[in-house]
Amino acid sequence: MSKAVLLVVLCFLPVLAIAARPNKNPFVVQGRVYCDNCLAGFETPASTYIHGAVVRLECKDRRTMELTYSHEARTDSTGSYKILVNEDHDDQFCDAMLVRSSQLRCSTVSPGHDRARVTLTRFNGIASDDRFANNMGFLRDAAMPGCADIMKQYQETED
Repeated sequence: MSKAVLLVVLCFLPVLAIAARPNKNPFVVQGRVYCDNCLAGFETPASTYIHGAVVRLECKDRRTMELTYSHEARTDSTGSYKILVNEDHDDQFCDAMLVRSSQLRCSTVSPGHDRARVTLTRFNGIASDDRFANNMGFLRDAAMPGCADIMKQYQETED
């Protein structure tokens, strides 16, 4: 009997050790934050990327909507951010979201471009640990000069 118990313990001990060990390959959530200089509601050739903007990654339980993970990061000189996430968030909603802009003249959140959903699980067929969030944007206080010409490029019909 004691040999059987010892055998069972020896079989499950490595499984417990592996489960308690942190993941060697964390997920890397990455994206960019831009300033919509033409108030177009999307990125244009006049859009610039914001250095020093704050982005937060939040994960919530799918059933209870309880916050289970939160981490903030700042964008670099190219407006890019990277957030390392060590654990799998299999049954959770995870969103990258804008917190604040570092530019006073471009600090209003662009409606519909304030958050981006990312999938943080290894059980979905995605081979890479890199997760790319859609770009998120802030609106400038007033459109820059030259935006009328840029917006004409997007007109569907000629006047």
